[in-house]
Amino acid sequence: MREVPREWLDFFREQYPVGSRIRLTEMGSDPRPIPPGSMGTLRAIDDLGTFHVKWDNGRELGVVIGEDRFTVHPPEPTRLKLYMPLTADFYPRDEWGNTSEEYETWDGRTLLDYENPILGALVKERMPEEKERGLMHWYGKQDSVDSKVRSAVFTVEEKNGQLWGVAECQVVGELTPTELGQLKDYLSGQASDGWGESFEQHEIRVDGGELYVHLWNSDDWSIRTEQERFAPKVAKGLPELCFSTLRTTGQLICIKRGESGYYPSDWDTGDKERNVELVDELNGNLGVTPAQRQAMEIGSMAGWAVPGADPSSYEIQREELEEGGMTLG
Repeated sequence: MREVPREWLDFFREQYPVGSRIRLTEMGSDPRPIPPGSMGTLRAIDDLGTFHVKWDNGRELGVVIGEDRFTVHPPEPTRLKLYMPLTADFYPRDEWGNTSEEYETWDGRTLLDYENPILGALVKERMPEEKERGLMHWYGKQDSVDSKVRSAVFTVEEKNGQLWGVAECQVVGELTPTELGQLKDYLSGQASDGWGESFEQHEIRVDGGELYVHLWNSDDWSIRTEQERFAPKVAKGLPELCFSTLRTTGQLICIKRGESGYYPSDWDTGDKERNVELVDELNGNLGVTPAQRQAMEIGSMAGWAVPGADPSSYEIQREELEEGGMTLG
């Protein structure tokens, strides 16, 4: 049995993350070889150095350096955005052009009108050394975060009626929760004490005065993914999806947690009464209770933050009715 040095395995796994594409040139001594030229997707690299591949023809068969001839193409980077609240100090100018010593503190809603000058200032602040990797040029560690995060830059973006600071990252592969936490810690430091500290000392000239923009502030500040920051807050106990019918037509529909509206279901029979029976059957198979279904219906129509989108409210009503001698049909 061959042994592969640990440092080689670490190198392979960092350079060729799960999801890399494999192109086979020639397979060695396997009795049922994969045809030359076949493409597949890397699933894992085990401790023996075998590249486990899911081939596009449906087969799963590993390849080994030194025994098989193949090339590895790392996956294209994907964009990861981390959002942080943006604030600024605005120093107004008087009619003679003198800048006041007193300032106003502006939040992201007020700063929305100044997106272009702030973005221009962020781009201007970038140093020549940051051309290829942005903030990752200063990372200073040789670990999995450094190998996966190809670049990171600070920018701004409008979301939900306000301007946000954004760390826009190019990532190869998928970050583990630990790696994401390490990346957030690093970028938080850059926003507060490193890159961001230098940026906030440079004025941005705007109509009527000067802006000093802060990527970080001490008041309830956080850096979060788009999902963490903007995903609708949903009540506990809601299923990922459930089935229902349209009251007007009886059409069988599917409702997905956190999404507005509904999706037509391929299970629709075209018969209203049969669809009603089928809803109970399908939801039963999924373990969806009537209270959960009702909450999902309300959430998809009225928003997921309303009390009606919480299944516990219906369960409480049921308990109250049962205590009073009634049961729900």
